Amino acid sequence: MSRREDNIKGVNRREILRAAAASSVAAVVGAALPLGAVAQEPTTARPVAGAAPFELEEVTVAQLRDGLAAGTNTSRSLTAAYLGRIQEIDPRLASVIEVNPDALAIAEALDGERRSGRLRGPLHGIPVLIKDNIATGDRMETTAGSLALVGGKAPRDAFVVARLRAAGAVLLGKTNLSEWANIRSTQSSSGWSARGGQCRNPYALDRSPCGSSSGTGAAVAAGLAAVGVGTETDGSIVCPSSVCSLVGIKPTVGLVSRSGIVPISHSQDTAGPMGRTVADAAALLGVLAGEDPADAATAASRGRIATDYTTFLDQGALRGARIGVARTKVTGTSPEADGLYGEALKALAGLGAVLVDPADIPHLGEYDEAELEVLLTELKAGLGAYLPEWAPGAEVRTLADVIAFNDAHRDREMLYFGQELFVRAQVKGALTDGAYRKALETCRRLSRTEGLDVLFAKHRLDAVIAPTGSPAWPIDLVNGDHFLGASSTPAAVSGYPSVTVPMGHAFGLPVGLAFIGRAWSEGRLIALAYAFEQATLHRKPPRFLPTADLPAR
Repeated sequence: MSRREDNIKGVNRREILRAAAASSVAAVVGAALPLGAVAQEPTTARPVAGAAPFELEEVTVAQLRDGLAAGTNTSRSLTAAYLGRIQEIDPRLASVIEVNPDALAIAEALDGERRSGRLRGPLHGIPVLIKDNIATGDRMETTAGSLALVGGKAPRDAFVVARLRAAGAVLLGKTNLSEWANIRSTQSSSGWSARGGQCRNPYALDRSPCGSSSGTGAAVAAGLAAVGVGTETDGSIVCPSSVCSLVGIKPTVGLVSRSGIVPISHSQDTAGPMGRTVADAAALLGVLAGEDPADAATAASRGRIATDYTTFLDQGALRGARIGVARTKVTGTSPEADGLYGEALKALAGLGAVLVDPADIPHLGEYDEAELEVLLTELKAGLGAYLPEWAPGAEVRTLADVIAFNDAHRDREMLYFGQELFVRAQVKGALTDGAYRKALETCRRLSRTEGLDVLFAKHRLDAVIAPTGSPAWPIDLVNGDHFLGASSTPAAVSGYPSVTVPMGHAFGLPVGLAFIGRAWSEGRLIALAYAFEQATLHRKPPRFLPTADLPAR
């Protein structure tokens, strides 16, 4: 059962009228900036002044679906309400880079289909936000936050977008992100892009939203959509979910197609759902997952995809479950996260889990250099294949072209940090190069066969847990991100799944608990995460504070 059982109230007239201007809201919150413009950064973070209570703030996908079925709401009224919420709230968050100018028309058409008795799928009429590195063959841009791709319209939908449309989702808009999914510079600030500016954490506006799916995390946490789609190479779904009190699912690589998504690494990239509850994220995962002939990695998912991941929701799933407790190299950097982790362990034990403590992940930290070699080599090859096919109207065709564009537009693209990772990637060899092949073998061996596979077999584990990361750090455009520690790398490099769920708050800042599993174990992880979520109910909506909730002296 979901934490809220009350019926959805009808969207009031104020919300609908506020959205009357929503067709032009892109001009307010994130229409493509012309090359002569610069994304301006606010000098001080302020609370969202005068923000009215929002009736859909914490409403679940199931509740939206029930309201639509009962006629309490229409897809158009929901879409109008969310567009109004974006217009009201997002100028302070910069989480939505562009709204879909056709969103209301799409919603009206879906309402018509419902009236005629046709339902496309489990998201029929429900608004969804997607990250701006996922191609849409419509009037929206697909830019990965870069001015270099403005105007390079995608010729068709990415595979996951086609699945969303087939399921009846309303594509509400695109979310801001760390430009190029945070692979441009070691000194970057998570959530900053030249096109969208600096995205902010809705729990404390001076804090980082973390990871490249920062816009999706901030937007869903703030109630700008029911659910959202992010992408991850290493941490970019689970980290923003953790610091925004969300559930994020990083699937097994191959469960969800990457065709039409701006690439970093074909070894590690995946899209995945982000939602306010495990049930919402599970519902979205069932739509996203699917075999795609254009993405060879998805062939391995054949026979392993559930048609409905909400069937795994089980409040009793932790009884007798063997849970490995990771400690080495995933704890000890944040006392606040460690304290919440200790409380989570007590809760898990109280729910009947068998804790194997410690169950440290072998070789963690030993393949970081090999991982970077893989990412940079695959980035160069991947962009060279993606840009001509998916961004035919852009002036860039290769990574070298992007580097040259950034140099030529330094005053807009490199205001705060450079592109040294791009430069390093450009000198890498082909995918047949010996250094790359050795690095890839090292990553797979140390993360899989001598890593997680050994750990799971030795202790007969259902999952390994760890703090997803630390509370969010202050945004720093001068020095870049201040990561204290994270646990995303083993699942990212191995290509195995992980689910993060809210674990609690420190100084008003959310922290997540990560459940890491074997390949294709999404269903089991969802069950375990759901049982923990329902027993603890740590999620709290954001208050848009100017800074962390620090005690007065």
